[in-house]
Amino acid sequence: MNHLATSELQEVRTRRSARALAVLALGPLTMLAGVVWAFVQPWRVTLLHPHGEGFWWLVVEPPLLVVAVGIFFSVLAYGIVRDLEESEG
Repeated sequence: MNHLATSELQEVRTRRSARALAVLALGPLTMLAGVVWAFVQPWRVTLLHPHGEGFWWLVVEPPLLVVAVGIFFSVLAYGIVRDLEESEG
């Protein structure tokens, strides 16, 4: 009987709440928005046509920054979700 209760508890812990899934989805959605922005406005990505541009002009591009923020948030999201799940249960 104890084994059954333990397996049910593990099943409940593996399911994520809608809020946790929404937080986990923010990073990939942000990265997707940056990639879509780069395709919609390719002239913003000067890496494609670096005509005498300096290093910072090439690196600090809005679509690339949006993708970088999405990656950064994806890394942090698991800690946020862990705190969210601890506060819920």
